[in-house]
Amino acid sequence: MPQPDLTEDPLGPLDPDFAARFRRDMRRPPCQLYLVSPLDTGGDFPDRLARALDAGPVAAFQFRVKEIDQHEAARLAEPLQRLCADRDVAFIVNDSVSLAKRLGADGVHLGQDDGDAMEARRLLGPEVQIGVTCHDSRHLAMEAGEAGADYVAFGAFYPTVTKEVRHRPDPSILGWWASMFELPSVAIGGIVPANAAPLVAAGADFLAVSAGVWDDPAGEAAAVAAFAKALEG
Repeated sequence: MPQPDLTEDPLGPLDPDFAARFRRDMRRPPCQLYLVSPLDTGGDFPDRLARALDAGPVAAFQFRVKEIDQHEAARLAEPLQRLCADRDVAFIVNDSVSLAKRLGADGVHLGQDDGDAMEARRLLGPEVQIGVTCHDSRHLAMEAGEAGADYVAFGAFYPTVTKEVRHRPDPSILGWWASMFELPSVAIGGIVPANAAPLVAAGADFLAVSAGVWDDPAGEAAAVAAFAKALEG
């Protein structure tokens, strides 16, 4: 079956004046930080994660590893999951419903090629948080919501070294989503403390950050503290 073309949203372009009209609904919870792991979570990474989680408010942590078997992934995940549980931070598994089920994770994040939110719900149960990558497509986000996702993720908004960028949405997609749906949105892609504010103002409910914390020259604790200030602003 041919894959759908994700480069153009079937809903067409947003009204170019929408961003100027958008005002964040103050009844909506404030934007929060959503940490995403680097690909290497061995060695001293548990200590780094603990420092990051203790440096400022973090809503969720996504465990994202590639090209290792599930037994090794579970071994690496378990100490990180304990750190998150001790601090009431949601532990989200990237890509793998089976690993999320094995770990009893708080949630799973699915890319467009990682399975269906409805099937993930059937396998993981009603309490698990399910997120879906929707790139720059309002249509994909609406489909994810209809399938039972708990949040949708848009991006990449800025250049990023974390993964190959094929989609560059305008920040106004965040405000459009917030004005239409209660389901939270996550902004992702190249976000650092210095460029976070426009995405918060545009309507993001969460900022998903990886290199912006783990590659910060001042260290992960300083980066999380800087994000806390940016989100307060």
